[in-house]
Amino acid sequence: MRRDTKQRKKASEMLQEMTGAFGFARRVERIIQDGKKAMDVIHLELGRMLVEAVMYCEREVIAGPDYNPKLTGTYKWGSQPGSIFLGDQKIPVEHPRLRDIRKGEIELQSYKKLCDPGQFSDELLGRLLRGLSGRRYHETVIDAAEALGVSAGSVSRHTAEASARQLKEFRERRFDDIKPFAMMMDTVHRGGLAFVVALVIDTKGKKTPLGYWEGASENHTICEALLTSLSDRGLSLHDDIIWVTDGGGGIIRALKDRFGKKLFHVRCFNHKSRNIQRHLRKEYRKEAHRKFKTALQQERHEDAKKSLEEFEVWLRTINASAADSLLEAFDELLTLHRIGVPAELRKVLWTSNGIESMFSIVRDCESNVKNHGKSSVSQRRLASSLIQAETSFRRIKGSDQIKTVLHRIAKLRKEEQKNIITFPIRNKTGKTKPMRKAA
Repeated sequence: MRRDTKQRKKASEMLQEMTGAFGFARRVERIIQDGKKAMDVIHLELGRMLVEAVMYCEREVIAGPDYNPKLTGTYKWGSQPGSIFLGDQKIPVEHPRLRDIRKGEIELQSYKKLCDPGQFSDELLGRLLRGLSGRRYHETVIDAAEALGVSAGSVSRHTAEASARQLKEFRERRFDDIKPFAMMMDTVHRGGLAFVVALVIDTKGKKTPLGYWEGASENHTICEALLTSLSDRGLSLHDDIIWVTDGGGGIIRALKDRFGKKLFHVRCFNHKSRNIQRHLRKEYRKEAHRKFKTALQQERHEDAKKSLEEFEVWLRTINASAADSLLEAFDELLTLHRIGVPAELRKVLWTSNGIESMFSIVRDCESNVKNHGKSSVSQRRLASSLIQAETSFRRIKGSDQIKTVLHRIAKLRKEEQKNIITFPIRNKTGKTKPMRKAA
């Protein structure tokens, strides 16, 4: 009998227990009564049978047919009960055995791979991040072949293993291949701690969460530590990156210390609009938001600057503190106009919505977390949530305009160099040296 024919007969025999006339009719009746749940049960039973067929085939590939063994001293050794992870469930299977006279038990690679709980943990972690409570996980598992390993304790253990592995991978990511176009930095507060998070938009318009740094608050030291960490992991932090922030003092100070006057800093329109409105009485807030938005929607830098100046004059007649709040971020609000960013791409960069939407996904992933626990647990959950959020990212709108903006930035840098003059000064030794000063 040909080997492939024998394998087909074996698979047919294993499937016969399900496809027999009586068994088939009984399952059709269950489908009519229970709908999708019965279909899922059948799906798992078919999966179990397919897995067993694969293991028997592997054993025959190694040892050969019964009447013509490939290896001298290698014997098929019956079977025994075992269990494998199928999807996110642990199910019992019949595990075929193979022995060698000298080496003893020979492990089947298919069984070894299917026994690896890593895939189970990743699938379970994904479900938990999508809002499934770990303590109620056993209630959602399909009751197929008496599914194993779904107690609250095992769920917690598998989740901890998967999230710890993801945290390690997240911390060790290298960014040598990423060419940053814009960066967003903001803080998410969890369990009384502040996590400063960085998000990059590369020159192709792809968003990537880079990392975070934990601290008691958003301060200069924490922000500087995060930037240093990203630089050490291969991220090229240079003067031409556009930085978008909500106005947090610690982040801004860290950026100015690193890049100085060459910094391209954009203040978030939404945050500044809310700050201004808090100074005003309710009857002025809608009008203030409209005027502010209209000013920043101007195409040309001169028009936007003029409209903002008119808006500042209007604010000062109502509330001087609101006008001062606008002046505090006046130049940063016009950064995109000064660079010449087109309107479609400007809509992406004039707010910190890119990183705020990521934080929204993080909060959804942690909706069932009642207690963030100690720092290590909190960091594991945040890393897993950021990785989960990354899977939903799409290329930003206006990404085809990034090359144009990069050329304009390079041109602007050249113009800045031309506007710098040099003249000699004398030092204490009487020798002269050139000094650079902006004209």
